[in-house]
Amino acid sequence: MGATSTGAAFTDDFDGDRLDTSVWVPHYLPQWSSRARSAATYTVEGSHLRLTIPPGQGIWCEGDHEPPLRVSGIQSGVFSGPVGSTVGQQPFRDGAVVREFQPAMWGWTPHRGRLEVRARMELSPRSMAAVWMVGLEDEPERCAEICIFEVFGDALATTDDGRPTAAVGMGVHPFRDPAITDEFAAERMAIDVSEPHDYAADWRADGIDFVVDGRVVKTVGQAPDYPMQMMVAVFDFPDRAGPADHVPLLAVDHVRELAGP
Repeated sequence: MGATSTGAAFTDDFDGDRLDTSVWVPHYLPQWSSRARSAATYTVEGSHLRLTIPPGQGIWCEGDHEPPLRVSGIQSGVFSGPVGSTVGQQPFRDGAVVREFQPAMWGWTPHRGRLEVRARMELSPRSMAAVWMVGLEDEPERCAEICIFEVFGDALATTDDGRPTAAVGMGVHPFRDPAITDEFAAERMAIDVSEPHDYAADWRADGIDFVVDGRVVKTVGQAPDYPMQMMVAVFDFPDRAGPADHVPLLAVDHVRELAGP
């Protein structure tokens, strides 16, 4: 297994040939769907986690979530209320109900610190990849999001002299947390996201610095004040223009937490 923890610090370098399921749940928000229908397509090889979406992978929450999407994701915690309740993390619409009960599992839930992810991605105009932190929602208002990065394939571009660029989303979303206001932007950067880059969030009590390859790109002067879990996922949107046979990829070299002050 690749995950190690010493005190408040954490590293998963995805060594070995399997995911550490004491830390990661290899499903995307299974309470709104089911474990069977939210299972990620992934491998752990060559010290990388490789999340992919092959053409035959099914629609997540088909007939309920709009627009339709397919997703392969892992998350470092999960819980829900009973079937039929509205208690669960990141409901995708008002009134969403639990379809499959999820016992609480908290694999890695940091509260502040420097959160680092080294990753690359292969995207088409109809796909995207993201890593974000979400509140556990063990209390309803503990639900804000820290987006470490979010990249849509249709926001990749090339300059006139042939250099690749990408709009990299980062910032915070409040959802139902009254202490947080929405502060998010997709920053245009001169990077090739198909190559590995280091994305990080320096999460402090008074704000968050968003960092790419060691450079602070964005700073917000607010921060959630409760433990959060990490979400790592690649998405495909079948109703968007783009090649249907393309296999989106998010390859993660490591995830690290360095304890804050």
